[in-house]
Amino acid sequence: MRPAPESAPGGAAGLSGARARMDYLPVFLRLDGRPALIVGGGRVAARKVAWLVRAGARVTVVAPGMHTDLEACINRAECAHLQRGFEPGQLAGMALVVAATDDRAVNVAVSDAARQRNIPVNVVDSPELSTFIFPAIIDRSPILVAVSSAGAAPVLARRVREQIEALLPARLGRLARFMGERRGDVQKALGFLARRAFWERIVTGATATRVLAGNEAGAASAFASELRTSQLTSCATGASGSGEVYLIGSGPGDPDLLTLRALQLLQQADVILYDRLVPDAILERARRDAERIAVGKEVGDRTQQQRIHQLLLQFAAAGKRVARLKGGDPFVFGRGGEEIELLAAHNIPYIVVPGITAALAAAACAEIPLTHRRLAHSVTFVTGHAVGDTQLDWQALAALHHTVVFYMGLAQLPAIVARLRAAGARADHPAAVIERAALPGQRVLRAELQHIAALAAGEQVAPPALLIVGAVAAFSAADALPRLAAPLSAKVTNPPAEALA
Repeated sequence: MRPAPESAPGGAAGLSGARARMDYLPVFLRLDGRPALIVGGGRVAARKVAWLVRAGARVTVVAPGMHTDLEACINRAECAHLQRGFEPGQLAGMALVVAATDDRAVNVAVSDAARQRNIPVNVVDSPELSTFIFPAIIDRSPILVAVSSAGAAPVLARRVREQIEALLPARLGRLARFMGERRGDVQKALGFLARRAFWERIVTGATATRVLAGNEAGAASAFASELRTSQLTSCATGASGSGEVYLIGSGPGDPDLLTLRALQLLQQADVILYDRLVPDAILERARRDAERIAVGKEVGDRTQQQRIHQLLLQFAAAGKRVARLKGGDPFVFGRGGEEIELLAAHNIPYIVVPGITAALAAAACAEIPLTHRRLAHSVTFVTGHAVGDTQLDWQALAALHHTVVFYMGLAQLPAIVARLRAAGARADHPAAVIERAALPGQRVLRAELQHIAALAAGEQVAPPALLIVGAVAAFSAADALPRLAAPLSAKVTNPPAEALA
């Protein structure tokens, strides 16, 4: 800490050092059952009333007229209404007051009267008249996050709130309540130092993971097990003896297409076992100090999956949180089923996080609908390695109005075409190859089935790439323009009034 300047009596200036002065002190007011006054009856006033009602305040609205949302609030007996103008005497006994009118003189009068009575006052969009402001709020009650720009840039504050909110699990509040309900049991079972280490393991381990996934029965069991272990070992430090595994689908490779759940678990994993097609851009979203181990399999490698199984068991037994990070979705040609069989057999907790599988990503990026009312009512995913599988119904796959997506089929492309032609697919059957879907350098190649293999070879298409076969492969949104032109024109000619605002 820097020494306090000599001119700072008692060293007070030294506590703040060179930091900029805060315009507001962030606090949380307990308003349950306390009276609050809102002056104004418009839409903005309705938003303030909604927050105060959620906080348990007894709200009185002063306004000659009333917005429909406020009328609904009054009809539900959630707030009271004084149908008149503002008078200073209305502030008697109030815990706080909000002025939300479009009349500057009224807002100034409310501010002056509240300041004279030392009542906290907020005047909407007028920080100079306010002694407190409403922050942008993230509500995961009892966890609350408030973001403020001190009234300078409320739109920016809302943007920051949105970014933070996207990272916070929807059930975070339930986790806080779960922990609060068990504080007494932990205080009785563990000493002060042991309690802190215990709670650290709870919020980053299997218990929290299960609460956030909605599995409270599993969370209660994990909590009880952790507490018993801590009691037996008098654990003041150290890790839990039981780890867990997250089977995470990383999608097609674009980090912006990760699910929020995937991002949250990547941020808490101790070890990451990642596949060959998982790019660095996604690994960068993981915890900085997490151990990263590449476990990608090459074609024909029959031993790597055994190594992956061994690593999963090894790290979980050491109490680690292991992210098994797979391209696409864990359960679509990702061998996720085999891995959860292994984990279940060894009583290792696991969570499966779905990802955007390659077929969905590639089709969306290429603007090819996998199903379409006129073109295809069904879709099949097939691995290219199964080209010699006699159990596949190749006649069904060769149907024009059935969509087939072949994964990992680039090396087998000529053989796939041959099997489809032999099963009855026409030479002009539409086909498309999508290379590097959703990634830089994405390419979409379309051709008749008889030419698609030669086209892919001539263009030197490289993995990752997949093949889409069926009538939808020739789909183009431009084909629909003549049919849609008239209704679109009618809509644009007479836009709703809101669109012109």
